[in-house]
Amino acid sequence: MKNFTDILQDFEPISLKEMDNVKLLNRSDTKFILNTDMLAEILMEVQDKYRVLSTNGKRTNSYKTLYFDTKDYSSYINHHNGKLNRFKIRFREYIDSGTIFLEIKFKNNKKKTIKSRVKNPIIEGELSPSSKAFIEENSIYKADDLKAVLWNSFTRITLVHKTKKERATIDLNLSFSSYDGEIKKELPHLIIVEIKQEKMSGNSDFIKALKKNYIRQSSMSKYCIGTVLTNKIVKANKFKEQIIKINKLKNDRGIIA
Repeated sequence: MKNFTDILQDFEPISLKEMDNVKLLNRSDTKFILNTDMLAEILMEVQDKYRVLSTNGKRTNSYKTLYFDTKDYSSYINHHNGKLNRFKIRFREYIDSGTIFLEIKFKNNKKKTIKSRVKNPIIEGELSPSSKAFIEENSIYKADDLKAVLWNSFTRITLVHKTKKERATIDLNLSFSSYDGEIKKELPHLIIVEIKQEKMSGNSDFIKALKKNYIRQSSMSKYCIGTVLTNKIVKANKFKEQIIKINKLKNDRGIIA
């Protein structure tokens, strides 16, 4: 079988400008995790249904993220405790397109994800007055209570359905580090797939392909998992099962966790 990078060349491309019609800033998300060894087979099954984002001729794109939280990690704790109407605040650099956004993700009590964002010239370790104003206009947080806590980088494949208002993002080469860089963790065996739809529906060609290969839905927050892996102080009971799943995927590949 071809490797996944070769298979991506068989997909019809879509540009960033064309993808503007499927932004889905107000959406339902369904997540799955799988081993890198399974990606090629999944892509072959869906290649006639989706187009792949191509940026400057590249069909994989690099991302760099810096997350912010309060001193007591209230954003993380809210997620850990299953609280809805919660916020995540981050800078994200879309490296291949050369753009950076300050982004605020809001998960409401109907489990819909609503994203607000504004362009910014740099990733800020210390929040500027304009960034503080944006955060306070679009979240419950007082900007002065926030600090940079976690770096995350990954490679993303973005697929856009040819006929439905649906995107699938496939994140791989995941790595995390504490803001000061003292603690680092890489997860090269892990892939996080996220299906983004206007309304949650199992009638997705990508979801059907995953389920055909016995891959079931699995909640997975990059921010929360990265925090668990790089911060030994925060409570992590809720995420123990996810860490076990991640390590099982690693062991299934013949690597000792």
